[in-house]
Amino acid sequence: MMGSYEKSLNDEVSSLRDEMSYPWGMPSLTASTPLFNDPKRLLLDLAQQRELSALLDLLVTRIAGSEAVALARLWLVRPGQGCETCPMREECPDRSQCLHLVASNGTSLVDPSSDFSRIDGRFRRFPIGVRKVGRIAMTGEAIEAPDMAELPDWVADPEWVRSEGIIGFAGQPLSHRGLVLGVLGVFSRVRIGDECLDWLRMIADHAAVAIAHTHAWEEVQRLRNRLEEENEYLQQEVAAEQGFGEMLGVSPALRNVSHQIDLVAPTDSSVLILGESGVGKELVARELHRRSDRADRPLIKVNCAAIPRELFESEFFGHVQGAFTGALRDRTGRFELAHGGTLFLDEVGEVPLDLQSKLLRVLQEGEIERIGEERTRKVDVRVIAATNRDLREESRERRFREDLYYRLSVFPIELPPLRERREDIAILAEHFLHKAGQRFGVSAPRLTKAVARQLERYDWPGNVRELQHVVERAVILSRGGPLRIDFEEPVQVAHREIALDESEVLTDAQVREFERTNLRRALNAAGGKVHGPLGAAQLLGVKPTTLSSRLKALGLKAK
Repeated sequence: MMGSYEKSLNDEVSSLRDEMSYPWGMPSLTASTPLFNDPKRLLLDLAQQRELSALLDLLVTRIAGSEAVALARLWLVRPGQGCETCPMREECPDRSQCLHLVASNGTSLVDPSSDFSRIDGRFRRFPIGVRKVGRIAMTGEAIEAPDMAELPDWVADPEWVRSEGIIGFAGQPLSHRGLVLGVLGVFSRVRIGDECLDWLRMIADHAAVAIAHTHAWEEVQRLRNRLEEENEYLQQEVAAEQGFGEMLGVSPALRNVSHQIDLVAPTDSSVLILGESGVGKELVARELHRRSDRADRPLIKVNCAAIPRELFESEFFGHVQGAFTGALRDRTGRFELAHGGTLFLDEVGEVPLDLQSKLLRVLQEGEIERIGEERTRKVDVRVIAATNRDLREESRERRFREDLYYRLSVFPIELPPLRERREDIAILAEHFLHKAGQRFGVSAPRLTKAVARQLERYDWPGNVRELQHVVERAVILSRGGPLRIDFEEPVQVAHREIALDESEVLTDAQVREFERTNLRRALNAAGGKVHGPLGAAQLLGVKPTTLSSRLKALGLKAK
């Protein structure tokens, strides 16, 4: 009886000692208390998570939801950062990578108000290979201590272990396809049985797969969002809608432009493309991008003449939600969209003077700030600008910043008008005929030599764009018949002066022969046609009836 009484007294003393150690009371734990609550449901829920933060929180919260678990923590391998304030910086052999504490949950017995979900404590980083968590990440092998009757030497805080009633520990690597992604650590207040260890290994394996899938899912979402944004800015336009198709021609002027593109394209220098409207400045910008090292990144176009003055800054640099009335969502600016690629500023002379200083800063510093956001973002963008205005003169008149002009025109390329490269007109016309036939679903009419000569005689004030439109209209008007050229404006023919000796006097016969030769040339150029657009009468600048009378008088006949 005395022995039984002494045993009961000892148990009561032990209980009182425990209550004195844990003023909030010991949890009602037994050897049969499960380490996990419904582990099968946890595995299923892990497989359905697509967001990394939600996945990490789910994992540690569910594990720490058991009374048997004091603390559940998860570290992921990430690039080194915060090394200056890291408490383990002296032990870190390589600051390129380390384990970052990304999720934590548990309950304190000493002070239930303690926040075990904090991830900024002294164990927020572990160098790879250092201490027990770092060794798990380096070796890919688990460290399991189911029953710590005697504390192992790797326990960093023995006092915390004793005060919180920690009995078991299990640290599992999160490995996926031979790569350790992180470490899961569980501190328990009961002995961890073999079955629980099996479940923990299974949970760690499933968590590693789920984390890898969330990384892949986030990358897919990032690429999808970027593609949607690039589509919004027409980054992937159909070739038929991209200006003039290809750089076509054999003229020395065009060969010189192509040579200049070859010289500057591999560099990151800013290029200023100069030329009249319709000469193909956007096409040159695309060629510069295509022949550059940035060809696999986007070419983003900004038509500065089409942007309302109050929206320039938002269009260039973006804005955050609520930055101004109508800013219903975050918007990525053109500079940020073109990161790693090329930004084409068409009609750059239309940029407001007060915004030019911000544009200059981006070119010099490579930094932008979205409207309504204080964060500075780095961008790596090659800028190509184009204008049909004389920016040098504009800068002299203080309508354009001189420093911005010099920054943009590191390598200027001047495109010649079409009237200065007449050798290319027939080649371009053939190209546009083929494209128009495909576009309208008809057989393109043949470009005869006579029509080609007519096209070459025109001055083309609208340059290549006008030629494209004239050819498309001709295909529509031809209706399957011969090609008919119809100009919207009176034909402008390049006039050439006749070189005569000032002392030379022509006889009447010579004058008649000269006129006869000139009429034959006009008829040949017009394909034998006297009347109508680009007819011989129009080329000569006379009425058709007058020309008919002269032909009859000189004994000539129209074909």
